[in-house]
Amino acid sequence: MAATSAPDAPTGGRHPVDATLPPLRMFTSGLQHVAAMYAGVVAPPMIVGPACGLNATETAFLMGAALFTAGIATLLQTLGFWRVGAKLPFVNGVSFAGVTPMVAIAKSQAPGHALPVVFGAVMVAGALGFLAAPYFSRLIRFFPPVVTGTVITLIGVSLLPVAYGWAQGGGEQSSQGGSLTNLGMALFTFVVVLVLRKVLRGFLQQISILLGLVVGTLVAIPVGITDFSPLAHADLVGFPTPFHFGAPELDAAAVISMCIVMLVCMTESTADMLALGRVVDRPANERTIEGGLRADTLGSLVSPLFNGFANSAFAQNIGLVAMTKVRSRFVVATAGAILLVMGLCPAAASVISLVPLPVLGGAGVVLFGSVAASGVQTLASAAMDKGENALIVAAALGVGLIPIAAPGFYDGLPKDLLVVLDSGISTGCVVAVVLNLLFNHLGRRRGEEGLEKAAEALSGTEDHPAPAHPSASTGQEGSPGRPAEPADGASPPAQATRAR
Repeated sequence: MAATSAPDAPTGGRHPVDATLPPLRMFTSGLQHVAAMYAGVVAPPMIVGPACGLNATETAFLMGAALFTAGIATLLQTLGFWRVGAKLPFVNGVSFAGVTPMVAIAKSQAPGHALPVVFGAVMVAGALGFLAAPYFSRLIRFFPPVVTGTVITLIGVSLLPVAYGWAQGGGEQSSQGGSLTNLGMALFTFVVVLVLRKVLRGFLQQISILLGLVVGTLVAIPVGITDFSPLAHADLVGFPTPFHFGAPELDAAAVISMCIVMLVCMTESTADMLALGRVVDRPANERTIEGGLRADTLGSLVSPLFNGFANSAFAQNIGLVAMTKVRSRFVVATAGAILLVMGLCPAAASVISLVPLPVLGGAGVVLFGSVAASGVQTLASAAMDKGENALIVAAALGVGLIPIAAPGFYDGLPKDLLVVLDSGISTGCVVAVVLNLLFNHLGRRRGEEGLEKAAEALSGTEDHPAPAHPSASTGQEGSPGRPAEPADGASPPAQATRAR
């Protein structure tokens, strides 16, 4: 069976998600997660800091605070307490969804007040999101495989441009086209990762991404694109002083803007939890979603205390879990602890920052492509030949890809709408959910349901029920080629959990 052949197959009745690994494997696997997410965590403060008038030193402080608060949020997700935390290998960090509105808030405020207003808005949005989490989680029944598969595919495809930008060198270089050196290093790292995945076995294969980053960074030194200056100027110890930039301030427009961002983050996190649940063979049910959203929003509520921003799921790490098949949440908890140390020790954070962006981009293509492949795999179980499921996927992908295919498509609309529309994941998710509701719930007549059941009976599906346990290797809830799902794609993950 595929489940028992996985590197972290359950032993003694314990699910791999709840299993612990030897200390060395725990640390190196956790470090690999940190390497995959590091650039995504520090990028928002690198944009928001200068927009708020911060100098280089203050922006570096903001980056350390982002790492520290990402560690707190990740520990809340993986370890949890009470009914907080998805208790899945779920990585949290600063959400990109908040960058545009935070920059807009900064431009509308007097000097010295931008960050306090941002922090006040994030805290209010986090508190309201925490209270709304139990109600938001009930929407899980509207996320069958036809929806989740579409959203997972969009997550992977939406992340690929980030990897391409890294491969070109990031910043202004990515808009001017990558140099031969940068693209060459990205291609070299890409090939190294693939070769390592092919030739290595066991634990070394699981950390092939980390090994590829190390090899790429070492080769980049003589090439001349490795920057050692952050390490030379980094302090050994640096605690993110609470309210370093001033006490939070409340502004109605800023609060409304960040509440919209929080809804976007909750939508994306819900989709990510459903995707991760399938990857680790523990389908996310309503309680899992509720706990995960509470961890997201509580992390966002606490984050401004230490000068951080709103936190949400990091989809790129789902691809890492899918590729390595290391499903232990304690590995990701170790990554959270590493992030905490990096936030307290700028010198440690600088070691990770030595990885050049082109090297990170080469590995990112493999990581993010794995997420998209996982979405396609989920769609394979979504009964695309039934009802209007193919139309749902076509429409949702078409709308969700607009920000990627035509980046300036929505520029003429009010800026407040761009918070939602510029996220292809969010718009694609909304379209998929609404169309699934219209075509597979409200649009179905009793007569159609009766004819469907009769057709299934004649085809023998009732004589051959689908297995209760989803396949660990494919993430499908039924056997390929056998119509074991209703017209909306499959039974919700909550039902699959109960069947287990």
